Amino acid sequence: MVEKHKQFVDWFRQASPYIHAHRGQTFVLCFSGQAVADATFRNLVHDIALLSSLGIRLVIVPGTRHQLNERLQARGLEFRTEEGIRITDEAMLACVKDAVGTVVIEVMAMLSQGLANSPTPNARIRVASGNYVTAKPIGVRNGVDFHYSGNVRRVDVEAIRSDLDSGDIVVVPPIGYSPTGESFNVNAHEVATAVSSALGAAKLIFLLEGRHVIDRKGKLVRQFTDSEAQQLLSSTAGLADRMPELDDAINACRNGVRRAHLVDRRVDGALLLELFTRDGIGTLVSASPFDTLRKATIDDVAGILTLIAPLEEDGTLVRRSREKLETEIDQFSVLVRDGTIIGCGAIYPFAEGGMAELACLSVHPDYRKEGRGDLLLSNLEAAARQAGLKGLFVLTTQTAHWFIERGFIEASVDELPVARKRLYNLQRNSKVFTKRL
Repeated sequence: MVEKHKQFVDWFRQASPYIHAHRGQTFVLCFSGQAVADATFRNLVHDIALLSSLGIRLVIVPGTRHQLNERLQARGLEFRTEEGIRITDEAMLACVKDAVGTVVIEVMAMLSQGLANSPTPNARIRVASGNYVTAKPIGVRNGVDFHYSGNVRRVDVEAIRSDLDSGDIVVVPPIGYSPTGESFNVNAHEVATAVSSALGAAKLIFLLEGRHVIDRKGKLVRQFTDSEAQQLLSSTAGLADRMPELDDAINACRNGVRRAHLVDRRVDGALLLELFTRDGIGTLVSASPFDTLRKATIDDVAGILTLIAPLEEDGTLVRRSREKLETEIDQFSVLVRDGTIIGCGAIYPFAEGGMAELACLSVHPDYRKEGRGDLLLSNLEAAARQAGLKGLFVLTTQTAHWFIERGFIEASVDELPVARKRLYNLQRNSKVFTKRL
């Protein structure tokens, strides 16, 4: 029971910063019609209601392909595609309207249940929907008439924001309307991307049907910038067809959305795991790097102490008091991931010989073996060169091979600057390594 309590406390402490950071932010969530038809949809709706209760402004764009296919099959209608787009004639448009209406009503009905299994099960969650999207016909391409298949022309941002300001969850149907009173079948992903971009949403979240962004080694890609995502998309054959949401995520990040997430919705609690844990469970695309490397400030002292405490306890690092760290903070650089310090390092210049000591280089255990230590080392070496220093030295008891693999050469204590040699701890018996810059 004690271990169970500890796990809960650790989880809550990790989630708390995200609860605070997400409050008042606008998230656009897109999922498939298959998700709506799934027996687990109730769990997803419960999590959406929970997000709303935490003060997150939610816009939902549900897909309807599953429901549309059922209606076409029931009526014996066939469809054809050109350029990957369904051609929507009058008969198919009738099925589209039926499918969209059914899905929107189902989503609104489920949300109207409130937050089940909570102290406030009868708390009413208001849901708004409407004609937020103005569409234009795709028209005729290469001699093919797409009839009532359309693209987003404009998003009624004012109407959506007004509903969000009123505390409503907004449901935007994947259908658009023209000023002449026509309706057009619009891809849900396109609608979600356009809505999130127009709103300048903090997040666009695609809940996928068991698909993942995999790199060339077959490993799940956890996060990358829009440029890195575009490079993978361009260099991997067939990826654009298997993962069209990745292209939508790139476009969203290049048009004002801070982060786009691609998450397997079949994982129970996928939304909560993605949004309230540091690493999530899906793939993150961001306009800027997720990890930030910068000079440390006085506000980073507590985070650095938390990071290095385990290494001080096992003897890997020399203990530093808060007071000492505060006076030396200008020597430190930190690697920050979503507001949490996951790496740090420092250089202490010595005038003698133009050398500097490399100290306190550490990376959180969860983020090792991914090149972050090398990133910190390269940054500190560059800072030393910029300061006109000719080399670095490091004292270590347990990480000698790591430094040797990165060009450091073993040296004697006598080769240390005189001022540093006087502080050498004979009891600790650290090995000395140097590297010319």
